[in-house]
Amino acid sequence: MPGLEAKGPVMIPSRIRLGALPTIQAGNSLSMLERRGGEIATGSVPRSLWSGRAIVAASCVTLLTAWMVAATATASAQTPSSPSPADPHGDSGKAPLQALPQLDVPPYMGTWYQVALFPNFFQRQCISDTTATYRLLAEGRVEVTNRCRTESGAFDQVIGVARPTGALRDRTLAPAQLEVTFLPRWLRWLPVGWGRYWVIQLADDGRYAVSSEPSREYLWILSRQPRLDPADEALIRARLKQQGFADLSSWQSHRHTGP
Repeated sequence: MPGLEAKGPVMIPSRIRLGALPTIQAGNSLSMLERRGGEIATGSVPRSLWSGRAIVAASCVTLLTAWMVAATATASAQTPSSPSPADPHGDSGKAPLQALPQLDVPPYMGTWYQVALFPNFFQRQCISDTTATYRLLAEGRVEVTNRCRTESGAFDQVIGVARPTGALRDRTLAPAQLEVTFLPRWLRWLPVGWGRYWVIQLADDGRYAVSSEPSREYLWILSRQPRLDPADEALIRARLKQQGFADLSSWQSHRHTGP
């Protein structure tokens, strides 16, 4: 998630943008449809106008459906997805990537600083100060708040949700696998727009964590502090090599302007 935005950070990709959507607003369309539908149902308009108003209502439904499809398709395209046939950072001869066998979820909550990552499309606007804050919800779900500073100096923020895909017992997730979405709440029932978020490394004392997904295309290094100790970075890199990340040339450190 930076991030389970993951999704954030459980690192869920720190920011997933829905991009430009059709100019029609969903709220306006629904409001229009409700008003017109009420008039048709109660017969409060002359019969001669019924067919015209029905056509307008049907058009609203069509436009709203198109908006939903566009939003879903855009978000799905910008969310980390299933493994791709070609592993850009891995060795095809290596074993599949494994998540941690288990994760104690409550200690993983709170704020994480993104200190390094493989650059990606959906965080392109974030130039510094990326954080992911996780809050445990009911049924093992996690609220993910990703925040970063943009080139203008302003902060950009998005809120999503992560859900466990591993078995969750007594707040222990086994294995440490989740999936995250930043789709609007009313679209989260759809089977698309969810990205995999696996915790693959975690310091014994929880001071840093590493998250990725099966294709190894996405990678986030998270720390409880704004800066990663050089010794920890060396340990993380060595372990990533063992985990099949043959090419770490895409590793990009991420700046934090605070203390």
